[in-house]
Amino acid sequence: MLVYIAFADRLSAWFGKAFAWLILVMAVGVGYEVLVRYGFNSPTDWAFDLSYIMYGTLFMMGGAYTLSRGGHVRGDFIYRLWQPRTQARVELVLYFLFFFPGVLALIVAGWKYAERSWRYLEVSVNSPAGIPIFQFKTVVVAAGILLLIQGIAQVFRCVICIRTGEWVLAAEDIEETEVQLRREAALEPGHFATGTAREDGHHVQEEIEELTKEQRS
Repeated sequence: MLVYIAFADRLSAWFGKAFAWLILVMAVGVGYEVLVRYGFNSPTDWAFDLSYIMYGTLFMMGGAYTLSRGGHVRGDFIYRLWQPRTQARVELVLYFLFFFPGVLALIVAGWKYAERSWRYLEVSVNSPAGIPIFQFKTVVVAAGILLLIQGIAQVFRCVICIRTGEWVLAAEDIEETEVQLRREAALEPGHFATGTAREDGHHVQEEIEELTKEQRS
């Protein structure tokens, strides 16, 4: 299971970081559009299509990478108070109830849309430029497959956590500024309310006890 988790994490990270460069393409395209539209009164007929294609592709292809790093939004005001084994049991059930059915539906529906779009080489109707979008719809299928691969790794993480009581964390990677500042200040996880639930969950009770002692003293 650990070998598969490492493989899925590396695969998701490679795709996530590779497609992250699309943000530069989008920024340059939108910046050029702003310049020629307001500076020279000569708007382009392709900037709108470029912006949503680049952002949509970035968003979709980065989903598995975000999942592997625990970066998706979660309502952790209760979750973060649970023990790791409880977290893992709940996640394991939810993956099979919601995640996998949703991802499989995404792949099947995306395949139908992509196949139909490739058949007649669909172009965008949002602008007169006629930008091809059949390849863009293929991204839906690719993103679904990556999420499926990473989802299996997350299930393995849950199984291991149920057995050992500890989460298998992803390799060190890019971190939010908040996490970096916390490390520089030598603060334990949990001092920031928005910290990753798995990092700070097991420290919350200890922090509450310490604060209580400080107030009493």
